[in-house]
Amino acid sequence: MQALGIDIGGTGIKGAVVDTTTGEFVVERLRIPTPSPATPAAVAGVVGKITEHFSWTGPVGCTFPGVVKHGVIRTAANVDGGWLDLPAHQVFAKATGCEVAVVNDADAAGEAEALFGHEQARSGLVIMLTLGTGIGSAVILDGVLVPNTEFGHLKMGKKDAENRAAESVREREDLGWKGWANRLGDYLRELEHLMWPDLFVLGGGVSKKADKFIPHIRCSTPVVAAELLNQAGIVGAALAAERMVGAEPPS
Repeated sequence: MQALGIDIGGTGIKGAVVDTTTGEFVVERLRIPTPSPATPAAVAGVVGKITEHFSWTGPVGCTFPGVVKHGVIRTAANVDGGWLDLPAHQVFAKATGCEVAVVNDADAAGEAEALFGHEQARSGLVIMLTLGTGIGSAVILDGVLVPNTEFGHLKMGKKDAENRAAESVREREDLGWKGWANRLGDYLRELEHLMWPDLFVLGGGVSKKADKFIPHIRCSTPVVAAELLNQAGIVGAALAAERMVGAEPPS
């Protein structure tokens, strides 16, 4: 089975055709900068361009950085407010001419990592965090996803966790790797008190520099970098397309 996976991020929209039995790309991925403002029409246009680039006519999976229920966007903390309550699966279907499944971006990455990434992530209670413009979260219990957890909005003092510990905050405040790792450690310990996970998996583009910050994180739970690095969202989107496209959404 092959499916086109498209990962919508704050700075780039990336897509590739994925072999869903192996999690491997069968073509070189395409990345297009995320339009600003990232309105539904503008983003849908990019999704259409990526689909056309691959001459793709089969199932498409798209990630979205917010809560997604049955293809409808329910939160849009870090994107244009025009997305709220929008049936994104229909918007993208019109732009691509294909059936489209839409899922939360961190959920997609978490499922991909549990299936094709760390062997440790395939059992027990695993929390994957995607560190980027914000913080996305995925909770996986023995390989089964608990969707739309949104732990990036856990309060740390008066701020959401993602406003203190996202990778974008490290860049904006010019934090050193150790200083940022201290903030991540504070955040992970808060999650430990709530969930008592067996493993933390840290993903997002910054995961390819994991050796610079993970050794400085202090918490009781083992912490590893995502093996799929920043490709996990694309792979997870393709898995969603394989699984959900063609199902009738509830009325």
